Amino acid sequence: MSDMADYAPRETACLGPTSRTGSGVRVTARGPIRIVTLDRPGSLNAVDRQMHSDLALVWRRLEADRAARAVVLTGSGEAFCGGGDLQMITAVADDVGLRDALMSEAREIIVSMLEFPLPVVAAINGPAVGLGCSLAMLCDVVLMAEHAYLADPHVALGLVAGDGGAAMWPLLASPLKIKELLWCGDRIPAVEAERIGLATRVVPKDTLAGEAMRVAERLADLPARAVQDTKRAVNLHLTRSAAGALDFALAAETVSMGDPDHRERLRHLVQRHPC
Repeated sequence: MSDMADYAPRETACLGPTSRTGSGVRVTARGPIRIVTLDRPGSLNAVDRQMHSDLALVWRRLEADRAARAVVLTGSGEAFCGGGDLQMITAVADDVGLRDALMSEAREIIVSMLEFPLPVVAAINGPAVGLGCSLAMLCDVVLMAEHAYLADPHVALGLVAGDGGAAMWPLLASPLKIKELLWCGDRIPAVEAERIGLATRVVPKDTLAGEAMRVAERLADLPARAVQDTKRAVNLHLTRSAAGALDFALAAETVSMGDPDHRERLRHLVQRHPC
């Protein structure tokens, strides 16, 4: 697929034509569209400590951008997002303060995306794993390249699937199907994701970027209040249904970060993929 960076900014917006909230998250303006790119391609856009913090801030910043009308979320290079950075996951196992900070940020990411007024189009250009999968599921239109897949390997690593999977997926697809997917952490190919309701549609790899921009531009051209209040109305169902589950899921994930099973599985993972 052509990278979203191919869509060079053509005019200056409130955030500037290209800006960063910090390392790993790039925001580009193209008219009324804001393109948010997860930008650690050498690490498959895995979420490190700085990117996690950036993701907790970027949606509130975009909400304050009065010239914006729609957002595209995508990844740089061959992946959408490879999940949590292994160094960060390893650090969390031994640092209680870091656990609490990350879970607070995780709540902010989820809540701010659910409350974000503008339509968000996800262009899933490759693997969307763990938190990356959660980010995709919090978007309003999810376009997946034919070769892309979703996966949430939290449980396989001895963690509760708290930051999105357990709280959000059952609101989008059958809980019976979701439990098996979360327990086993299997890859969900794009066609299967569309079939069970975790993706809007599958798009050829070479046309994904253009199609995401086309959808975003169409949404940006619609009456803004009608679009935004319709999103709010629909997302009230998600927000209210997720509220209780999210509290438990995040608390349970925090506890599981210190669990012996997690530490043992993490040790084996680090041995296979040294930091």
